[in-house]
Amino acid sequence: MTTDGFDAADELTARIRAARTEPGASTQLAALALAVSANLPVLLWGEPGIGKSAGMQQLADGLGVPLETVIASVHEPSDFAGLPVVGADPANSGVTMAPPDWALRLSRNGGGMVFFDELSSAPPAVQAALLRVVLERQVGSLRLPEPVRVVAAANPPSSAADGWHLTPPLANRFVHLDWTYDPRVVARGMAGTWPELAIPVVDRSRIGTAVAKARGAISGFLTARPGLVHHLPQDAEARGRAWPSPRTWEMALKLLAVGYACGAEREPLATALVGTVGDGAGVEFLSYMEELDLPDPDRVLADPAKFALPERGDRQLAFLTAVVAAVQGRLTQQRWEAGWEVLAKAVDAGVPDVAARAAGDLAVMRKPEWPVPSGIEAFLELLEMSGAL
Repeated sequence: MTTDGFDAADELTARIRAARTEPGASTQLAALALAVSANLPVLLWGEPGIGKSAGMQQLADGLGVPLETVIASVHEPSDFAGLPVVGADPANSGVTMAPPDWALRLSRNGGGMVFFDELSSAPPAVQAALLRVVLERQVGSLRLPEPVRVVAAANPPSSAADGWHLTPPLANRFVHLDWTYDPRVVARGMAGTWPELAIPVVDRSRIGTAVAKARGAISGFLTARPGLVHHLPQDAEARGRAWPSPRTWEMALKLLAVGYACGAEREPLATALVGTVGDGAGVEFLSYMEELDLPDPDRVLADPAKFALPERGDRQLAFLTAVVAAVQGRLTQQRWEAGWEVLAKAVDAGVPDVAARAAGDLAVMRKPEWPVPSGIEAFLELLEMSGAL
């Protein structure tokens, strides 16, 4: 074939690749975008050839960041732990662990996304080496910048070539999302039109309220259901997916706060939360959230006299936790005193025990020059015993 023949073939291929986009909705892409915005490692589960890599490229293009793809199954542990480079004086300067080229490119760029494909086909030794990359963002002697986002993909062991179950320590550090395809979307894409991904944007004005509400919801739920704080599944396949632990609940806290701050729709946020703590704990938490309906703690602190304490005990605890978190997030004397007015209503309602923990947390925020407010009187004995006053 002549060069002209290649040019014509390349032109044909370029025309096939060219496509337009249109507004569309994809729960899995929106859930992935939420988790990436929260800077949480994500693991996409799906059969080969259904568009995991294409979804990653679409997300990277939408964020305007570079994407580095690393096929985990064809690498050695040293490719992630670093290759030793002996200097002129190793006894004094040590041995440098040289990072791979993809890590250097991300570091020089100051951020981006790294996509570890075929993770479940990587042997346990490689998975163990990847653990430090996911946990500490450390590749050899190089620490990846904070703006670097980590996403991986895995095929179910039944469909992966020489597939392995993920080790529990590695699995427990990911948000697990099942990746599927919509035949109608694929058919329209073959015609030249693909859906456009909407990137969630955190509203700075919502950050304080979002963090406070998320803390209240997670803390209230785990107080009511302590058995779900940590539950390691029995079978190997389940241990290689999402399950609840203090680590994954902290991840859920970040996700929920980002969801509140972005004004995320319920379905993508629910998908991401279940992918963080597992089906059982996730579904129960979502049910709890539907009935919670927490008021905006910042609005309550602005005018505590108009606030009525919720009747249910779990809502009371969640809301008082959110109020204290809101005060801590933007601590002023006025907001601190308003917090005590809110807690005093729990005493008036005959449930001082619900507010006891929140009172201790609020008391330690007091600055020496602030006078003791009247609302603290009902908690004086408790606080004196705890040494908070």
